[in-house]
This record gives sequence, C-alpha cells and structure tokens, in this order.
Amino acid sequence: MIWGILCTVFCCIPFGVYSIILASKVNNLYNSGNYDEAHKTADDAKKWAMIGAAVGLVSIILYALTVA
Repeated sequence: MIWGILCTVFCCIPFGVYSIILASKVNNLYNSGNYDEAHKTADDAKKWAMIGAAVGLVSIILYALTVA
C-alpha cells in the first residue's frame, strides 16, 4: 500500500488511487482464505503503482524539457 500512497502523493493521482483501492482488498481476501486471489491483487496493486510512477516520471521529464 505504501507504493500506492507514494504514487498518489508524488506522481500520478489516478493510478495511485487505484493501487490503494486494490491494496486495501488484499487483507480481506487473505483473511477469507483466498490466498491466490490475494497474491494476484497485491501484484496488481504494485503494478499500477509502478505504472503511475513511470507515467509521473515521464511527465516530469517532458515538462522539464518543454519549459527549459
């Protein structure tokens, strides 16, 4: 969940929020015994946080190149 929060705060809000939503589902899935689904959801949350970080980084670089 920390990656989703960092992505939301520093990079790309939509991808970060979606990552947080997915990460919040993991504990409920794990506690209900759906271990495979919990693992898949955790991987998806991490994937979306990394996508958001990449989009944010590319956006910052493009902004810096166009302004400078």
